[in-house]
Amino acid sequence: MEGAPTILQRRIAVAAALCIMAFAIVGLRLVDITLLKGGGDIATSGVQALSPRADILDRNGELLARDLPVADLYARPHAFWDKREAARDLAAATGANEQRLGRIFAGKHNYVLVARQLSPDAQASVMHLGLPGLDFQPSLKRYYPKGYAAVQVIGFTDPDGNGVAGLELGLDKRLRDSDSGVQLSLDMRVQYALTHELAEARAQFTARAAGGIVMDVRTGEIVAMASLPDGEDGQPLDGADPRRNRMAQDLYELGSVFKIFSFAMAMEDHTTRLDESFPIGAGFKVGRYTIHDAEHMPATLTARDILAQSSNAGTAQIVLRSGPDRQRAFLDKLGLLQPVRSELPENARPVYPRHWGTVETATIGFGHGIMVTPLSFVTAAAEVVNGGRRIQPTFLKHPQDARGAQLISPQTSATMRELLRYVVTDGTGKKADVPGYDVGGKTGSAEKVGAHGEYVAHKLLTSFCAVFPIDNPRYLVFVMLDEPHGTKDTFGLALAGFTAAPLAGHVIARIAPMLEMPTAEPVLAVAKENS
Repeated sequence: MEGAPTILQRRIAVAAALCIMAFAIVGLRLVDITLLKGGGDIATSGVQALSPRADILDRNGELLARDLPVADLYARPHAFWDKREAARDLAAATGANEQRLGRIFAGKHNYVLVARQLSPDAQASVMHLGLPGLDFQPSLKRYYPKGYAAVQVIGFTDPDGNGVAGLELGLDKRLRDSDSGVQLSLDMRVQYALTHELAEARAQFTARAAGGIVMDVRTGEIVAMASLPDGEDGQPLDGADPRRNRMAQDLYELGSVFKIFSFAMAMEDHTTRLDESFPIGAGFKVGRYTIHDAEHMPATLTARDILAQSSNAGTAQIVLRSGPDRQRAFLDKLGLLQPVRSELPENARPVYPRHWGTVETATIGFGHGIMVTPLSFVTAAAEVVNGGRRIQPTFLKHPQDARGAQLISPQTSATMRELLRYVVTDGTGKKADVPGYDVGGKTGSAEKVGAHGEYVAHKLLTSFCAVFPIDNPRYLVFVMLDEPHGTKDTFGLALAGFTAAPLAGHVIARIAPMLEMPTAEPVLAVAKENS
């Protein structure tokens, strides 16, 4: 027969009961944390495993984006002695909205989100308050060490680490899955130079906006791309998002730079001789319209000088020899009639006439009546000068020659390079020349469309497409100014030859040494040495 429990046994039973109670309390605590905090204003439920996105690097290994550890702050409002005071202090320490905190603290939620992605300094400020009922949950935040540099290209993420725009969105899966950094084709040295020169020209000519692209014509790599304003000065353009990539997603009638394609078609089709003369002075009548030039032209010009002096009347005569069907097929072959594809998710479908007749052929020949993105134009222009072969624009580093199918003959490409050099030495592009780099290029001064669909003579979009070195092209530089104004130095003229051409020259002078492009020896200097 068993006796009554001993004192030792009673103590063991009491200890066991206390342990059970302790485990029950811990269990309730876990339920409180994992379940109850999911209601109301909570943005997350539970603690998710941290999986950082891959770094983004430029072509030289410069860090452009990286996930860094931060913390999300949660609170149990019922633990506060004074909820109103807690809302005020936490708002000051975290930057959260005091009214929002006061509202959710006064509610019936057991566990609420105070602020996301707090830096270590902000966490220290919160800890210094000494408030009860606070929890820090580990999180990640995307940091961009270069600030606004290439912001429209790189893009950004949301607080949950999802790509929202730019390459952060376009490369989202790769950035999530990669264990190593993703290296871009961008060269931040070139990016800074391009952005600086665009900003200088925009200020000099009081332009509404500016943009530019630098592309390797052999690989399709985008070495730099910028759109201004980019938000660095905190001044959006007419309420638009300064992070918008105008070079990739906005459509423009680019004007006379489009004559590159008109002359390439003429050279490919052998419809025009470069020394052939065309009547210019009185304009050129197409149907019930007469095409005139923006500047005074001589009575006649050779085909070569029609491009060099950028005559609309002359170009219309040349392009009509090929006709509407051929022009449409030629532009389509160069990729200008569909959205350009790259790693960027931002693109736009070009706009061109449904009825492509004689008048449309003439106006498209000099860059009016068709709207494309600058990236689409740059890709097609690179195909014209790179030997006539297809390329795919890319923002990923791959320095190997990536030229594909032959689109136009190598001879046509060579002739176009000679013509573009002639534009710079003897035509409207003189201010783009850079000694030692043999620049070729084409100006573009497009009248913008007004509110009622009419062209406004003094509201211009000016651009310049430059290629160097022209005898064996490696890089294409495209720059654009939106509504530039003439200055005393330009005699009040805002045409591309006075605004965009010198801008392109300044960019080339800055970036050519960075890209280790050798300078050509002046012919006269060599001749003197050999004499």
